[in-house]
Amino acid sequence: MSVSPALSLPLRRVPVTRTLPSAVRLSRFHPRAFSTSVQRDATWGFIGLGQMGYNMAKNLRAKIPATDTLMIRDVNEDASKRFVKEIQEIARSSGSEPDSLKVVIAENARDLAEQSTVVVTSLPEPEHVKDVFHSILRQGELPALEQERLFIDTSTIDPASSKELANAIHTTRQGRFVDAPMSGGVVGATAGTLSFMFGASSQTGQLVERVRSVLMLMGKKAWHMGPPGTGVSGKLANNYILAINNIATAEAMNLGIRWGLDPKTLAEMVNTSTGRCWPMEINNPVPGVVETAPASRGYAGGFGVSLMNKDLRLALSAAKDSGTPMALGDIARSVYNTVEEEHRGKDFSVVYKWLQDKSEAK
Repeated sequence: MSVSPALSLPLRRVPVTRTLPSAVRLSRFHPRAFSTSVQRDATWGFIGLGQMGYNMAKNLRAKIPATDTLMIRDVNEDASKRFVKEIQEIARSSGSEPDSLKVVIAENARDLAEQSTVVVTSLPEPEHVKDVFHSILRQGELPALEQERLFIDTSTIDPASSKELANAIHTTRQGRFVDAPMSGGVVGATAGTLSFMFGASSQTGQLVERVRSVLMLMGKKAWHMGPPGTGVSGKLANNYILAINNIATAEAMNLGIRWGLDPKTLAEMVNTSTGRCWPMEINNPVPGVVETAPASRGYAGGFGVSLMNKDLRLALSAAKDSGTPMALGDIARSVYNTVEEEHRGKDFSVVYKWLQDKSEAK
């Protein structure tokens, strides 16, 4: 089998997890006819149980039929074990047997892909996504299933890498690869209200509807942006705006407060005026203005500054590749580089605290 150059990277050694004794072991997948609807006794795969993926997988397990099996895989063994335990507790609380909601910890990504008709990946960086798909494809052709195997990557990576992965899957006829990054953060992943933007061939209308039906199990909106690669392109465009708006919101709030304005009054005014934006209304960076925002709990949780910095880096790299000027990009990148160094692990709205500290130092 020939593999795209994008997948020829050396595979990192990944620790092997063992299936918990209490988890239900999976029988081989029983082939069924193609359908865009959720079918019974299906096998679903989910790779990547980070802050986003963990909650997305929980919603997936909750929404698929109880008789279906969810296979999970993460390099963090504790995350996988915690997931199984949590699903078992959910089953108990509903009066069912602990193993009534079938969850299996896969030995590796290849084993998961062999047995799943739908494989969802949620991983941090392009190299992690490439490593996973390399480990799936390097062992040759996957077992044929009556229903076409569907790979949905919800990671935010660069468009070029995503297109190369799609090409590797499609040219070797291993299934369909769809790029489907999301917006909504950890709060949206937990509540199942994420908005997905996905890239998939529209030559077969059934594919688009099948993808949308899967994504709606984890979110509330699913936008078909165009052919492969357009999902991540749309996401990076959106997050470029978010990165700039977040800095502008932090600067404006810091300025207004230093002028003597009440922060809540200022925010309420802006949110009914032309400056209204998500960082001001929902994720306000000033502690106490929005009680549910990360700023009101020490900038914990939310969308990490490192992730925002990564998305901005990917957006600027893709813009450079396409010869597109970005007047504010380098300035914003400099800000996030510094803030990440000083406040690593915090929500990206911590830019406000960084500005506040700079103001007080003068």
